[in-house]
Amino acid sequence: MLLRMSTLFLRTLREDPADAEVPSHRLLVRAGYIRRAAPGIYSWLPLGYEVFRNVERIVRDEMNAMGAQEVHFPALLPREPYEASNRWTEYGDNIFRLKDRKGADYLLGPTHEEMFTLLVKDLYSSYKDLPVWLYQIQTKYRDEQRPRAGILRGREFVMKDSYSFDIDDESLSRSYQAHRDAYVRIFDRLGFDYVIVDAMAGAMGGSASEEFLATAENGEDTYVRCTTCDYTANVEAVTVRPVDIVPFDGLPAAHVEDTPDTPTIDSLVDHLNAAFPRDDRPWHAADTLKNVVVMLKQPDGSRQPLAVGVPGDREVDEKRLQAQVEPAELVAFTEDDFAAIPSLMKGYIGPGALGSDNPSGIRFLVDPRIADGTSWVTGADQDGRHVLDLVAGRDFTPDGVIEAAEVREGDLCPRDGGPLETARGIEMGHIFQLGRRYAEALGLKVLDENGKLVTVTMGSYGIGVSRAVAAIVENSHDDIGIIWPREVAPADVHLLATGKDPGVYDFADRLARDLDEAGVRVLFDDRKGVSPGVKFKDAELLGMPTIAVVGKNLSEGVIEVRDRASGDRRDVPSGEALQSLIAECAG
Repeated sequence: MLLRMSTLFLRTLREDPADAEVPSHRLLVRAGYIRRAAPGIYSWLPLGYEVFRNVERIVRDEMNAMGAQEVHFPALLPREPYEASNRWTEYGDNIFRLKDRKGADYLLGPTHEEMFTLLVKDLYSSYKDLPVWLYQIQTKYRDEQRPRAGILRGREFVMKDSYSFDIDDESLSRSYQAHRDAYVRIFDRLGFDYVIVDAMAGAMGGSASEEFLATAENGEDTYVRCTTCDYTANVEAVTVRPVDIVPFDGLPAAHVEDTPDTPTIDSLVDHLNAAFPRDDRPWHAADTLKNVVVMLKQPDGSRQPLAVGVPGDREVDEKRLQAQVEPAELVAFTEDDFAAIPSLMKGYIGPGALGSDNPSGIRFLVDPRIADGTSWVTGADQDGRHVLDLVAGRDFTPDGVIEAAEVREGDLCPRDGGPLETARGIEMGHIFQLGRRYAEALGLKVLDENGKLVTVTMGSYGIGVSRAVAAIVENSHDDIGIIWPREVAPADVHLLATGKDPGVYDFADRLARDLDEAGVRVLFDDRKGVSPGVKFKDAELLGMPTIAVVGKNLSEGVIEVRDRASGDRRDVPSGEALQSLIAECAG
């Protein structure tokens, strides 16, 4: 492949786009790889589309090598299958809905579990047909409320989604492991650093779930890793290490005290230490119970309040809470909501006004640290008053437990008790053992070896193909531009002809054609009247792995070869340039 910059459909930009928040967005637009069409919707330009197809090729190579078979579904889908799985409602405002001229409902596919399930149901009826692994690389559509970060989070994106169909859970485990192994090979080839973490299944349903995260300082996903074992997990999936239950015997009785002007945890702690000093140590925020009320908006539009109790030294992590309550959406609990439930005293809410058995009827879920026998200071449901020595399990019983408190550096690993550290990443792949949710909803059954109808069990495995382009840039760039790994780069060599000497351009043109004939992909900057400085800046911005410069040194019988990643430069005899570049690109 030989691309000439004199005719290539490309314009590089010297200024960052105004809406760019992350390096990949800034550099992909500036380098002329993508162009914004609308919020969250981007066009691929020639060099960008070449990178995209290289990522797609790697994904397809490894999926085919593992024995999966490629299919392709439409993006425009009927309502009925999504009604059967209840996701027409569950997706709420997150899908694009439309009607045809006859008034029938359709959607633009956000994901295709239903279609894969119905396809297998249509064609297979026996355990002898299973397992089967099917995949597609397809454009998806989700009506993101706040599309951001260029192609990292858009309304239109390309995804590889595959599905396994098995007769039993043991076979599903083998399918899951086969996909996991294939994903490791795919991400190794894509050339960026990544981690595999435990994850929440979320609205997808299912049991076992892992994410592949590209490590990135500004990634939108936070994950933890244990410093003493191999535990890693997305913060949404982190569980609190079990807390010992404390016997009630000998614990003082709960008592309500005046605590005027203490609507915040900090003001409450200051008042406790002044008015009710402890003999053993000062009061801390961790001694208090903070009760946060939120509103859950269900996909059908109905709303229900939810109260979450966490230790006062921690905040409720909205992302963790959202993962726990899907498909409901978290919305703010407003002043009007408080007015509608007068038993809630803002700033002084306590367990006495919460719980499904109380008049408010507000479901009350608490952090696992609020275990039976633990003692707390919390709101007394009266203005300016708190209750001290309130014991969980003795004085109040929540409706259940929820993992929604923020996760911090130094928290204890749920596996071995070692300290956790946090890092950030970009979700690139997600694999699930879905189980039988979609097969049951859509009636996917086959005859087992005894002639009995059994429900098929499924796995779901996704990779963000278009997102991978941005993730690679996030992981591989510097202050002056992109640094593409060779396997995904749009060209192996960026060849520059500089100066005004016609002999330089003639030599560079022959070298470009010879490299092309040898199977080396070449981007040839053959533009005349463009200064060497501009050409060098473009080469550094565009990010090909190898930069070869044919310029004034040709009169001395050498050309310059630069490694984009390391910055190393070397002079190569012009007569050896062809073989040297071929060897570098092959190695």
